[in-house]
Amino acid sequence: MQTSAIKEFRDLIAWQKSHELTVMLYKKTTKFPKEEIYGITNQMRRAAVSVTSNIAEGFGRRGNKERLQFYYLAQGSLTELKNQIITSFDVGYLPAGDYNELMSQADLAHKVLQGLMLKTKSFLALTS
Repeated sequence: MQTSAIKEFRDLIAWQKSHELTVMLYKKTTKFPKEEIYGITNQMRRAAVSVTSNIAEGFGRRGNKERLQFYYLAQGSLTELKNQIITSFDVGYLPAGDYNELMSQADLAHKVLQGLMLKTKSFLALTS
């Protein structure tokens, strides 16, 4: 089995899984109360977009140290988003099925991002 070369940020599995989470989240938050459009709905969407944006920006950086810094920012935004998903469920904005689907995708995105970070750290150690 031959793996294809990673040429752009969209080739990163971490970006792909995070993007799937973002699209899923946008669809699920359309059901949130309209008075939350500038509240938790906006916060969740911004956090989700921040994950993919930081992965993309990190990929675009030249050095592994800079890349890793942006991947850490993505991880922080993903953790923030998980907290907001929990809060949305607890206040009744997310039904159990939607909650489980979002958290499952968030956990998957987090695991893949962790792998990307470990790989970047190993490259950083080789070049230091």
